[in-house]
Amino acid sequence: MSKSRQILFERLLAARYLRSGGGNRFVSVISVISLSGVALSVAVLLVVLSVMNGFERELRERILSVTAHATISAVGTPLADWQQLRRQVLVQSGVVGAAPYIEQQALLLTTGEQGDGNSGAVIRGVLPEEERQVASLSRSPYSDVLSRLHEGDYGIVLGNELAKTLHVSVGDQVMVVTAQGSVTVAGVIPRSKRFTVVGLFSVGMYEYDRNYAYLHLQDAARLYRMRDGVTGLRLKLTEALNAQHTATAIAQQLGGGYYVDDWTRKHANFFRSIAMTKSMMFLILLLVVAVAAFNVIATLVMVVKDKQSDIAILRTLGATPRSVLTVFILQGMMIGLIGIVMGVVLGGLLSWNLESIIHGIETLFGTQFMDARLYFMSDLPAAVEWPDVWHVSAVAFVMCTLATIYPAWRAARTEPARALRHE
Repeated sequence: MSKSRQILFERLLAARYLRSGGGNRFVSVISVISLSGVALSVAVLLVVLSVMNGFERELRERILSVTAHATISAVGTPLADWQQLRRQVLVQSGVVGAAPYIEQQALLLTTGEQGDGNSGAVIRGVLPEEERQVASLSRSPYSDVLSRLHEGDYGIVLGNELAKTLHVSVGDQVMVVTAQGSVTVAGVIPRSKRFTVVGLFSVGMYEYDRNYAYLHLQDAARLYRMRDGVTGLRLKLTEALNAQHTATAIAQQLGGGYYVDDWTRKHANFFRSIAMTKSMMFLILLLVVAVAAFNVIATLVMVVKDKQSDIAILRTLGATPRSVLTVFILQGMMIGLIGIVMGVVLGGLLSWNLESIIHGIETLFGTQFMDARLYFMSDLPAAVEWPDVWHVSAVAFVMCTLATIYPAWRAARTEPARALRHE
């Protein structure tokens, strides 16, 4: 038999054993169950990795909607001549926008018909037109809120969750109390100023919606007695993911006296924990793929047991042990390959429609799976990335292939005389 005919014979026989025939139907059912196990394990692993990818991507986008790619500030003092520094920064390679900001802590107090409220908050003073160049908040459904801030009007823009805590809405007034104080005969009295709520914003992250409030830059400067100084400059870069390298290059170009930070450094531990969690989930869920691989072993052992007489006849007709070994390895590889393809399709469909499925379940049972106070967001996004698909498929295929070795080896060792003794 020629080499090409032998290969064709082995493939056809492997496919024939995989399909249901007139013999033992139970073995065929077990093959379908084994194939389904591979498909489900691959789908589960792909959905989990897609959820981790979507969570990381959505979190990054929401953080960048209110956080600059990088910041420049003076060391220990307000940044005085920020206009000149801004001109120097804008000519640097990789910088597409720069805006001044003032950022301080404050206590917000309210009194009204809906009840008294108080909460600590981060007060950020901005120039609305300049801020649009560095933050994505202007591209959200709340794009007009910052434009409502005007110098001297003492307006304030609150996050939705912060407004709920304070029991206020647009048009109500909020007392902003700072840590700075005025010395009087009665002692040190904290500085305070009443502001009118002119808008609310939401970026979909509880941490920001609950803790941030915006003022006009000049109003914030008067409140914190910074005169013409600012906390620093917020920068927008061409490559957000390369912010650390670009920020370092900017610091070297500006020389000493400035502190340069970037968003990757501020949230490094958080994104590192997401990456670690993703790796651990991948390793843990590989156990599900391993269970499916054990099913492949059990299936092939049963097939070998059921086909012993057929194997013996093939051996008497001239089939070599190597050829028999190849037949059953190919059968296990077919089970793995078909299961992987089905799993990738199923996992992709579930991932792309996961938010709709989750919302439907929540509506049906009247519950909420994602609490924004714990998970930073209320949705469960998913993003299928092709490197993950190839990685999962390759690992599953290797495990299924390794699972065929022992049953195929047993089939190759079948002795025709002993197998046909009772036929």
